[in-house]
Amino acid sequence: MCEYSLSPDSAPAADVTSVLRIVRFFDSLDESGADADTVIRAAARLADCVVSARWPSGLVIRYDAAGRPAPGASDGAEMSVIAEASVTAEASARAEASARAEASARAEASVETEPTVWLERRAGGRRMDDVLLDRLRHSLRMVSARRSSQGALHLGDPGLLEVVLSGKEHRADRARALYLLGLDATRAVRVLAISGPCALEAVRIVADRVSMCRSAVLGDTTAVLIQGCPDSRTFSDALNASIAQAFPVSRAGGAGPWVGIGGLSPAMAAAVSWNQARRALRFASSTWQGRRAVAFDRLGSLELLADLPVERLLGNADVLRINAFAGTEAGALAVDTLEAFCVFGSLRRTAGELHVHHSTVAARIAQVEAVMGWDIDDALDRFLATLVLTVRRMGLSATELAEHDG
Repeated sequence: MCEYSLSPDSAPAADVTSVLRIVRFFDSLDESGADADTVIRAAARLADCVVSARWPSGLVIRYDAAGRPAPGASDGAEMSVIAEASVTAEASARAEASARAEASARAEASVETEPTVWLERRAGGRRMDDVLLDRLRHSLRMVSARRSSQGALHLGDPGLLEVVLSGKEHRADRARALYLLGLDATRAVRVLAISGPCALEAVRIVADRVSMCRSAVLGDTTAVLIQGCPDSRTFSDALNASIAQAFPVSRAGGAGPWVGIGGLSPAMAAAVSWNQARRALRFASSTWQGRRAVAFDRLGSLELLADLPVERLLGNADVLRINAFAGTEAGALAVDTLEAFCVFGSLRRTAGELHVHHSTVAARIAQVEAVMGWDIDDALDRFLATLVLTVRRMGLSATELAEHDG
């Protein structure tokens, strides 16, 4: 750590030495290829106070004197905020507002606009603060230049969404990708994972229901990032109904598209929602009573099943037995009827939905009970039946998806 005097009563004779030490300190960061987080953390430890940087995209990085992330923003209480130079808190607020407005205007022409940077102290500014801020801005410009030289991303580049959904990319890169995609970095996002045939049509159905939608094909899955959507239950129910209407299935099942819906997350943490969407996708199914769109938020403890490999799902003894029974025409009809009963909850409602007499529903369920050794009137057996049918749907969908990808 470079040492220099920042106290208000520093002797003028020591100023040149202090300036040179600051310059060398930031030069070493530039030469090491440090990212924005590293530069701001080092500056905070050097200045022995909170150091903050705000980009026009809305990204804010703040570290305290110990090099720890400092959440939120300063409330200004008993705090002198030093921006551009040592000034009063009131003047700093005006300067910062002006800087934000100017930065936003420049951002219309270039996304490489440098951030507004400032120091937050419990006392007045110190002699070398303006020098430190100048070198900090210079180092952050160097970070931006390095990112550009490594291959700039432009509006419409399909790699932008991949950057946003990556948990490994630097925060500054993710913020810039959000800006280029026209997304608000301060608003929550939800990510969807779509697989199977007609995925683009499914994207169109999604786009008709939200205010902002961006999509890209990542491997064998289409990722869709949205802003401005209702709650998980309302959204997933509407999306499921629309996809089922657009792509109806027969009792024999059918192909996708299948949709997994991640939970709401901050835009800068879109990778979390993307991971949830891919886990929820495993529960989407084209069986007669399966759901085409599944929200992660509604799975609860069931989402633990997403950790199981497909081979283990298909190799389960109960799944093997019920699949063998469903391999016959009568067995398939009986299993579909039990699945409908688990969805609708009563013999009469199930009969109404299937347009048969309730005694027919009871007879078909009895066939499955005889094969599986279940008593659907027993709470534990009824839960087991629901679980086995869920695992079966996951296995069938995985098989269908593998065939489609192949």
